[in-house]
Amino acid sequence: MQQPIKTYTIEEAKRKLEKYCAYQERCHKEINKKLKEMRMIPQAIDEVIGHLLEHNFLNETRFAQAYTRGKFRQKKWGRIRITRELKIRQISAYNLKLALKEIPEGEYQDTFETLFEKRVSQLKTEKDNQKKRKKIADYLLYRGWESAMIYEKLRTFKY
Repeated sequence: MQQPIKTYTIEEAKRKLEKYCAYQERCHKEINKKLKEMRMIPQAIDEVIGHLLEHNFLNETRFAQAYTRGKFRQKKWGRIRITRELKIRQISAYNLKLALKEIPEGEYQDTFETLFEKRVSQLKTEKDNQKKRKKIADYLLYRGWESAMIYEKLRTFKY
């Protein structure tokens, strides 16, 4: 026997999404997806999002800044990867620019150096310098670090 599909009133949806947003920062895209999963109609979605914005549960700038800080400090992502991920979440260019200012330049350089050194030490057994360089570059490119930084570092690095 199939269970009946749960339906929500606008007030129930507001309360549920207030909790959802209070738990961690969310972007509009995530909220929209959640409301669609709750089978809300477009007018109700607009009303709930309006409510969340009005009461500051939903703030795209705050989300972009928190996301940037978190991914940089926890996952050691570079600016390119962070930018790509924020664009997927449909963050405006203005908010994207503000978010990237959350990464201090000195800390960015230090993190790059640390990751580079970490990858070099992981590849000690690799004898072929060309393969080693490719593996280091691939590792850093995947994490979203700028190719100019990577290749400059590889060019000056002594094996």
